[in-house]
Amino acid sequence: MRYRTGIGYDVHQFAEGRPLVLGGVTIPHDRGLAGHSDADVLSHAIADAILGAIGQPDIGYWFPPTDDSIEGISSLKILEKAASLVRVVGGRIENIDSTLVAEEPRVMNHAPAMKAAIAAALGITPEDVGIKATTNETMGFVGRREGIAALASASVELPDRS
Repeated sequence: MRYRTGIGYDVHQFAEGRPLVLGGVTIPHDRGLAGHSDADVLSHAIADAILGAIGQPDIGYWFPPTDDSIEGISSLKILEKAASLVRVVGGRIENIDSTLVAEEPRVMNHAPAMKAAIAAALGITPEDVGIKATTNETMGFVGRREGIAALASASVELPDRS
């Protein structure tokens, strides 16, 4: 077996009148995130990390924002697609590590539910999903409370090429 690591990054602006979905969980907040899907910035970063680990294009390739048929799609479906692509190449997701960067809202009390939702979508255990949160120390667009960013890494086990 061989191991590959991928990284992912995503960012979305806050938007009025939308639910805030992070890691497949709706978080109480006065604003959600803007996007073609449910704008789950955490799931998007994780999906891109997984896709990168297996050498695939990012989620914009698989779920283009110009495709009206997927408008409002749950990002858990995006994670399921990423996991299915790992299985197609005979691989297995080993673990996920991620960080949410936001001044608001506080999210760590929702981490167990997010870990469970992400793990279920990926076919791994919640113990294999790391979620951390930090602020941007009031700097930049995140610091001005204009949006949320997320970073993720994924470790994938793949069969030997021989």
